[in-house]
Amino acid sequence: MIGSLEITTESWQSVARCATDTGVANDVFFSEELQDIAEAKRICSTCPAVAPCLEGAIEREEPWGVWGGQLFMNGKVLMVKRRRGRPPKVPRPEDQMPTVPVPEHLQGLLRTA
Repeated sequence: MIGSLEITTESWQSVARCATDTGVANDVFFSEELQDIAEAKRICSTCPAVAPCLEGAIEREEPWGVWGGQLFMNGKVLMVKRRRGRPPKVPRPEDQMPTVPVPEHLQGLLRTA
């Protein structure tokens, strides 16, 4: 619920930042690049529709992309993603992934990789 607006399964897209913010490029939600994934998670972290978005992605078993602030790969939530090769001693600032908390009622439904 947002203020007096109750978000339903059918209406969450009308308030989702990815759908309503004209400055958001939707391809960042389906990119393999860490900086794009981090940007998608930052967008989701302030989105009022994060819970119904994630719930829908779990129900549909989304194969990949950022949904509800979580990165899906092969239908499972990927908790950590890093660049190929040896990790740097000091992480690059652009590779820092924001953490978007999973709503409590969805935690038991997540399949993690």
